[in-house]
Amino acid sequence: MNLVIFAGGTSSERDVSLASSAAVYKAMTDAGHSITMIDTASGEFITPETLAQVGTAPPDRIALKKASEKQLAVYSQLIGSDIVKKADAIFLGLHGGIGENGKLQSLLDLANIRYTGSGVLASALAMNKVMSKRVFGSIGVPTPQYLFFKRNESHTKIASRIESDFSFPLIIKPNEEGSTVGLSLVKDRPELTAAIGKAAQYSDILVEEYIEGRELTVAVVGDQALPVIEIIPQSGFYDYEHKYTKGKTQYVCPADIPANVAEDAKRFAKQAFDGINCRGYARIDFRLSLENKLYCLEVNTLPGMTATSLVPKAAKAVGIEFDQLIEKIIQLASAET
Repeated sequence: MNLVIFAGGTSSERDVSLASSAAVYKAMTDAGHSITMIDTASGEFITPETLAQVGTAPPDRIALKKASEKQLAVYSQLIGSDIVKKADAIFLGLHGGIGENGKLQSLLDLANIRYTGSGVLASALAMNKVMSKRVFGSIGVPTPQYLFFKRNESHTKIASRIESDFSFPLIIKPNEEGSTVGLSLVKDRPELTAAIGKAAQYSDILVEEYIEGRELTVAVVGDQALPVIEIIPQSGFYDYEHKYTKGKTQYVCPADIPANVAEDAKRFAKQAFDGINCRGYARIDFRLSLENKLYCLEVNTLPGMTATSLVPKAAKAVGIEFDQLIEKIIQLASAET
């Protein structure tokens, strides 16, 4: 097949996107496909050899903001180019921002170009955590209690409302970011103002009940929910550094949890996948309370494909190697778009 990988982009998850795309490039090249990889921040052709590894912190926010001002124009030029028009499919190796929030998907749909992952509606809903939580509530998928605030609201008023409605610890995070970028685990009142400001740098603000317990995730590929993975970070907090630094986090697959809890997690994952209207593949994240109650946190419509990523780990647990997983994702794009 003649495939084009869209990589990089200008979101805070740019480095992760480049790492995912490099892994996909290698797998598909080894499988004999004709692959072109494009950094969508600039429109330039790239190869894995030109890319650095994911760092322990997100890229500089100011530099990304400047580059993002031209992002839609770059995408429009790419979609109109012969190399994209003649491709059998576009593999979206992007994470976050325009590449995952439905805007790029709408451009590709208008041009009748096949691409991997979910369509416009699911991408937009999943990126907006409050909207996805509302969907979860309507379809019976449990999710932590939450509050939503616009980023330009008074931080003093936000803090006051949080204190009246929640007890510590709690979670504050941007409503439209991934990879725990801008997220804070707030343990007491003195940490509140800084956490609100940190989240507001990126988008509107989501405040969430902290569920003491365990971190779980379930990948869905096609119509199959894969085995549950438990995520055990060294520090007890699964932040950006622990996600993308080898050795910082232990992954157990299948998770050592009661069989009925595992089945519930897979059932809720599939409900969330279908409720958001996902297609192809996605990853659904959960917290498991000390009482073994599940809480759905979010749906990731373009989950990572790096050496430490979770979807490939879950696939491997059922005998699906990385190159086979990528082939399956591409086949689903061809069948569903």
